[in-house]
Amino acid sequence: MNRISFQFSCLLIYFCCISITSSAAGTKKQSTVEQLKISGYMGSRIDACITHRVKTQDVDHLVKPFTSRNESRLWQSEFWGKWIQGAIASYRYTKDPELLSIIQKAVTDLLKTQTADGYIGNYSPDHQLEHWDIWGRKYTLLGLLAYYDISNDKQVLNAAIKMTDHLIKQLKDSGKSIVKTGNYRGMPSSSFLEPVMFLYNRTGEERFLSFAKYIVQEWETPDGPQLISKALEDIPVSQRFPSPATWWSWDNGQKAYEMMSCYEGLLELYKVTGNPLYISVVEKSVANIIKDEINIAGSGSAFECWYGGGTKQDQATYHTMETCVTFTWMKLCSTLLSLTGNTIYADQIEKTTYNALFASMKDDASEIAKYSPLEGCRHKGEEQCGMHINCCNANGPRAFALLPQVAYQVKENRINVNLFTTSELKTRLNGTQQVYIKQNTNYPVDGNIEMEIIPEKSARFTIGIRIPAWSNQVSLAVNGQEVTDITRGCYYLLDRTWKKGDKITLTLDLRAKLVQLNNSQAIQRGPIVLARDSRFKDGDVDEAIQFLPKEGYLTLEPENQTSPFAWMSFTTSAITGTNMEEAGAARKIHFCDFSSAGNTWSESERYRVWLPKPLNVMHSEYSNY
Repeated sequence: MNRISFQFSCLLIYFCCISITSSAAGTKKQSTVEQLKISGYMGSRIDACITHRVKTQDVDHLVKPFTSRNESRLWQSEFWGKWIQGAIASYRYTKDPELLSIIQKAVTDLLKTQTADGYIGNYSPDHQLEHWDIWGRKYTLLGLLAYYDISNDKQVLNAAIKMTDHLIKQLKDSGKSIVKTGNYRGMPSSSFLEPVMFLYNRTGEERFLSFAKYIVQEWETPDGPQLISKALEDIPVSQRFPSPATWWSWDNGQKAYEMMSCYEGLLELYKVTGNPLYISVVEKSVANIIKDEINIAGSGSAFECWYGGGTKQDQATYHTMETCVTFTWMKLCSTLLSLTGNTIYADQIEKTTYNALFASMKDDASEIAKYSPLEGCRHKGEEQCGMHINCCNANGPRAFALLPQVAYQVKENRINVNLFTTSELKTRLNGTQQVYIKQNTNYPVDGNIEMEIIPEKSARFTIGIRIPAWSNQVSLAVNGQEVTDITRGCYYLLDRTWKKGDKITLTLDLRAKLVQLNNSQAIQRGPIVLARDSRFKDGDVDEAIQFLPKEGYLTLEPENQTSPFAWMSFTTSAITGTNMEEAGAARKIHFCDFSSAGNTWSESERYRVWLPKPLNVMHSEYSNY
């Protein structure tokens, strides 16, 4: 099938799909999470991010570009929208009145900048619709709608409607396709799909749904990113367009963050229309990202683009693991988890959280790195657009605030447990039955998890326990009675009548695995990736190393007194160097969790995940001369 006929077929499917409205839901009472508190290490990282990153932001600084409106090229307007979404998600979790006050002022000050025609942005009138203008408007609209959801402030909703109507009119009057209004095959601009769907859901105005459908239609034009047709053809995300002559240009169709943002919007359109084509192409693309792009730490990209990085991750690479990519990957997986119930997406979120995400935040939580390479050192990202902030410092807190939303998912008469962390959940099933779950664990320091179930009164409901695909051995019991028919990589559904004090115990396999890639090797312990760190002062982190696994696993010995800089630290016996006559005796080598490695961002310290394996050309076990 040629390209034109293939695109026509895609659009035919699109136009023939019957919309499914949400009104059919009726008046059935919804299950809700009423209260959640995450403790332990994960909780401490979330709390630190809110206290030292979200609440300390100079919001007046973020509003200023909306007042001056003199830009022709840069993206200052994204920072307000990114920050306030993280702040609002954090408020939903903490109910902190001080944070709410900060948010309210930020919204009030922004609304004052809206012009009579509805525009809220940083571009001058002569340059609107160019470069990052619509991308910035997207973040503004997302932020306003997030605030509307917690405030029910009709003034805010009206401002959102007015600014969206203005954009629709501008595009119509200019005769420009939305995919020709910015760089990267129009993906930044057309990611406006997500908030316009949110606006449609909150207003029911058909013009917004029509605009969303127009955006998707423009994707499949010759000038568009062809996010549907190329996915259906199973073209890898890093190979959908030729490598551009100029990297930061419209010709670059591999921009990771913006591509995933478009797919987020497509999933929102799927929720309304029920068109199976939409979720199919997102799942195909995500499967390719998992296979070809996501590295051992749960993130990907180089110079912010897909590059087939999975097989190249052992090489030192410029600008890898952008935090905006890390967060958007988590968000996309979270949406797919909610829609499909496929725990592969929860496994991905867990891996990304404990490695790439936690590694991105400095130990004192004052900064979030723009890039988190698998070796070297982390450092503060550049200040962008003449402002004292960058995209990742603004966006990173959204990832930390996402974790409470992922930890437990409640639908109808079922509670899914996705993340294992000390926590307390208060929920109400079907709007009536109140249930508490208290989870107590030191996971993933060890693999033991205990959950106490406390229903308001004895009742039958289902608890879905995520069984990670990586755990080769699993033990699950209810009130001490073992469950035997466990399948990895899915939920184990415990459907029974629960009474106060019932307990679920789960034990996961945290034996350390040695992962091989090219002539390099790395250690995985459950969801945790380990790294050498120069602060252990036990040799050069770049030296060749021969591990001594037994039956496919490494023996790790936890340090009696954990290193002052590390959440987890271990030793294992290994042979270092290449002179086996002198260095042949194994010695203890230290490792820590990747998130703790290099966490002071000092350039005098080095860490490394992928370690070189010495080449043995004898192809047999070495013996002394």
